[in-house]
Amino acid sequence: MSHRGICSASPVLVLACTLVLLLVQSDMARAKTFTVGDTSGWSFNVQSWPKGKKFKAGDALDIQGYKSCSASPTSEVYSTGNDAIKLSKGRNYFICSIRGHCDGGLKIAVDAS
Repeated sequence: MSHRGICSASPVLVLACTLVLLLVQSDMARAKTFTVGDTSGWSFNVQSWPKGKKFKAGDALDIQGYKSCSASPTSEVYSTGNDAIKLSKGRNYFICSIRGHCDGGLKIAVDAS
């Protein structure tokens, strides 16, 4: 009686699994880096910047903080001016935590597929 072990998968199955893994990895490798606000940078009225752009996961703030323009004490703070932030799948929220800036329009929400 012949018993096939866990390591005796057919070569076709191994090849198929390898191709799936390569496709997943290549999608992550194609992640883009976007300059927020393009040439204007992170400035007032930046909320219109994401319109017409398509973002992907890999290329977050909480929604309550976005709506009320308040960052929780556990929020990530980026302050170097050269920060590259990887997007999570779904909606990603970013605000400026300097008093008055977020209320003045210095906030964006971008969707990543």
